[in-house]
Order: sequence, then structure tokens, then C-alpha cells
Amino acid sequence: MAEKDDRIVAQSTGADTQDWVSRYADDVIAESERRAPGKPVVVASGLSPSGPIHLGNLREVMTPHLVADEIRRRGYTVRHLISWDDYDRYRKVPNGVPGTDASWAEHIGKPLTSVPAPAGSEYPNWAEHFKAAMVQALADLGVEFDGISQTEQYTSGTYREQILHAMKHRGDIDAILDQYRTKKDPKKAPKQQQGQKPVDEAELEAAEGSGAASEDDGSGGTGGYYPYKPFCGECGKDLTTVTSYDDDTTELSYTCTLDGFTETVRLSEFNRGKLVWKVDWPMRWAYEGVIFEPSGVDHSSPGSSFQVGGQIVDQVFGGKQPIGPMYAFVGISGMAKMSSSKGGVPTPGDALEIMEPQILRWLYARRRPNQSFKIAFDQEIQRLYDEWDKLSAKVADGTVLPADAAAHSRAVGTAAGELPRTERPLAYRTLAAAADVTAGDEEQILRILSELDPENPVTDLTPVRPRLDKAEAWISKYVPAESRTIVRTEPDTEALAGLDDASRASIALLLDGLDEHWSLDGLTHLVYGVPKVQAGYPADATAKELPAEIKTAQRSFFALLYHLLVGRDTGPRLPTLLLAVGADRVRKLLAA
Repeated sequence: MAEKDDRIVAQSTGADTQDWVSRYADDVIAESERRAPGKPVVVASGLSPSGPIHLGNLREVMTPHLVADEIRRRGYTVRHLISWDDYDRYRKVPNGVPGTDASWAEHIGKPLTSVPAPAGSEYPNWAEHFKAAMVQALADLGVEFDGISQTEQYTSGTYREQILHAMKHRGDIDAILDQYRTKKDPKKAPKQQQGQKPVDEAELEAAEGSGAASEDDGSGGTGGYYPYKPFCGECGKDLTTVTSYDDDTTELSYTCTLDGFTETVRLSEFNRGKLVWKVDWPMRWAYEGVIFEPSGVDHSSPGSSFQVGGQIVDQVFGGKQPIGPMYAFVGISGMAKMSSSKGGVPTPGDALEIMEPQILRWLYARRRPNQSFKIAFDQEIQRLYDEWDKLSAKVADGTVLPADAAAHSRAVGTAAGELPRTERPLAYRTLAAAADVTAGDEEQILRILSELDPENPVTDLTPVRPRLDKAEAWISKYVPAESRTIVRTEPDTEALAGLDDASRASIALLLDGLDEHWSLDGLTHLVYGVPKVQAGYPADATAKELPAEIKTAQRSFFALLYHLLVGRDTGPRLPTLLLAVGADRVRKLLAA
């Protein structure tokens, strides 16, 4: 029933006055009042610190965060749980992780908290190392949550009653899972586990990062089916098979398939193991009383963890499946789907180095969960910031559409208040160009920025931070060396000598107008106006008043200036470039 209701919400377009977050908040509040009246509303996310937690995984957190924050704004008490799946098995050594090598493969099968951290890390284990970066990013993003370590939950015996209950009802669980198990010979499909629809590697890796790690659905063998996996008392790995279990005494026997170690324990006193994923997830739904939790699109297949979990939580644990959308994948400009085990995949921390938290929040807030989108680490980030600044201007003058206003409001702050912001947000592309041309020289950057608007000059870099710092980081880390702007130190005398009369005249018009137009707006007017004047039109003539060939003349003029100033056909916006170079140097480089 919950899945049906969720689809109705996801497909609803709603009124312009209500965005997707508000619609989900309405449903979550109503569902919480039905299930647990008078209690805090519980929303949940799950993250596996099996490697760098990437920007695709961030959607697992931002979707419930935005809904929880809307509910808080309405005066309700909300708990946003983040389950750190740090008791999951270490599946493989991620590519590209500094401080690891082939020797880390010896830990495959151990809990993530039992694996050493990468060499040089200040953290005690693998899970804590990768968890720390995400915790810091979430703090920067203003995400309020209650973190739950599954290692602590399992090893402290918190779930003991739930484990014993699952073992007692193992036959019921087995029957549910058997509805989805394939009948094919597993030898013919070694990469496909029973009960799972084949998905491509990228989807498996994305699922791994969201807590839906591909793993078996229980111990099968001569002793029958068991939904519990002990970690071996000898090697510490989960390569074990339960061989017998007694419901009355809770005595459990297992054998390690790796080293042959055998052990008999009382499960009522034993805390070195966990329920398999397809049972663990619904158990937690019931235990925590989760009302809302999103899941990746990989859960939409028959036999997926979410679908099977809905039956298990109802029929075995007496709980209800959360409502929540299937969320689409998040990509990077110029890159394919993200994978936490693929080296070089950007994390939230990487994104926050080059963009302010408000912008990253906005990317997740403005798109419905079932809409995929990309996060720009290339030149598109400049366009993204232009779009954000235009939206902010519309919010300020009251011309913004209601849904856009809601997304903006969710981006700039939370129920707890506004996020720290740049006091004077100059255009990102202007800041990037200034950082690029000056190679980060703060004295020169200040000179350039002080000349942007003579009537309101920048006299100190503090008000333009942190946006300036983000733009500098983008230039230094993500703009290829061949795309960096290097201003000529001497005039290109050969090119200048070969100019035709029209080109010489256009440069003369530019140089004659430098002093009068020495500001960002003035130089913009000047560089666009030179080709108009040469063609016999006023410099302030609009596009509607001009023939199409004027645009061609403007592009040719711009290419000429770029070549003479930086030796390329393109570069930063010309007005910013001219300010960065300085009037005297411009005259030196362009003097024919």
C-alpha cells in the first residue's frame, strides 16, 4: 500500500504553490499520525562507509533531510536517522584510494570497522576514516541527523531480540525470499545472486554505497536456511555457514568455509554477527519506526531489497514499510554514473571545495527525486552560478515563481536558520577569471575586483569570500593546464604587423574608449559596441535593431583580442580579462 501511495505522490504535478518537498511532507505527517500519533516523525537514510561516500549517495541523505526540514518548519519534532552500515562486510579494495594496496584484500569479508584505515589516516579503522569526511560535509550543508553505528548496535546486543525472532521465523523468511529466487543453474550466471535481477556494474556499485550492498540472502546448506551470518571466531570474516540452530536453547553452530574453524555458541549471548541485508533492513524499519526512507532505482526490480523488505517487515516483524521515492542517479559533467569503488569519483567534500553549500543544496532541492541530474566540475559550474544568481535576484525583487522560491529557501537555510553566506556575491565566472589570470595573487585579485564597479569598489576580499575561495579552488584543481589563461608578456609583433585596416580600426576604437569605460559594465558595453560602431550603428543598438552579421563581427573581434592578449581564440569574459590585464598592459599588447 505504501508503494502505491508513493507512486501517486511521485507522479503528481501539484499546484505551482507547492513543491515536491511540501507534498512529501504532507504525506509523511499524515502517515506518522496514523502509525505513531504523538511521537516524533522518523525519517531515515543508510550509508555504507565502504569507500569514499560520493555525490550519488548524498541523494540518499538530502531527500529525507529536505522533507524532515520542511516538517520541522511546520513545528513538528523529527528524527532523521542515518544508519552507518559499518558492520557490513568489506567487499573489495576500492580503486584510487590513497594509502591502500593489494595487501588490503586480505581483509575482505571482515566488518568495515575491523579493517585498518588507509595508511596515514588519523582514524582507527576503515569505516571511521570514510565516515569522517561525510560527517564534515553534512555539517557544512546544515544537515541535522542522529547517527547510528550498526557495529555498535549489533555488538552491544541491541538487536538480540530481533535476531532471535528472525531465527525463530526463518521458515517464513525463506518462503518470502523463495518467491523471487531463480531456478537457473547458478554456475551459468556466477555474477548473479539468487533472488536478484541482473543489473549492470555501475548500478551494483551505486547500490553498494546506499546500503543495498549485493550479498546473499542467508545461510543455506545441510542445516537449512538461516537469516544470520556469524563472523568467524578465528579469521574474523563472514565466510561462514550456519550448520544447526536450536530455538529453545538458542545454540548455534557454524563452520568457516575459509579456514575450517567451527564453533557452537548461544545466540542469546553472542554478538559477533548480523542479519543478512534483506532481513536486516526491514528489521530496522520496525525497530526504529521509520515512516519515510528513499531508495535507489535498483530497488525497483523484482526481488529487490525494498520489495522483499516490505513483505518481511509486515509478515515477520509486525511493522510497516516506509513510504518514500525511488531516487534517480546523480552524475558529473563529463563522467558516467558514479561508483564508490571507482577511483576519482567526487564526494560531497570535493563539491564543497568549489561551490558554496547553498548551491549544492539547491541542486538536490530543485529536482524531484526521480529526476536524474549532473553536478558540474567543468565549465558548466559558471553557468550554474549564473543561474543561481539570477534566481536570487528574482527572489529579491519578488518576481520568482512559487516552486522556485521554495527551492531557493530550502537551499539558503534550514529550520534552524540561514547557512553562512558570501556577503558580496560577485559573479563566479568573474572571480574565477581573476584567480586564473593572476595565478591566485591576492593583491592583483583585489585590484581587479576594486575596478569592477568604481561607484561601489571592493576594498577588502573578506566580503567576497567564501565564493572567491571556491572559484580559486575550481581554477586550480579542475581547469586543465591547457585551458588556463596566461597573458602575453610581450606584444605579438608579427600578428600586429599583419592586421588588416578593419582590425586596426577596431583595436583603435577599443583603446580610445578604455579610460572612459574602465569598469565591468563599461568594458562590456565597449567590447560589444566596437563592431556595431564599425558597421555604422550606435554602440547601444539592441539585437533587434541589428543585422545577424553583427554577431559574426563581434565573435571575430573577440577572437582577435583573445589571440593578441592570451594567444588563444577563447578565454575568460573579455571585460573581466581586460580588467585583469590592466589598462597600461592592454595598451602595450594591442598597440600596433
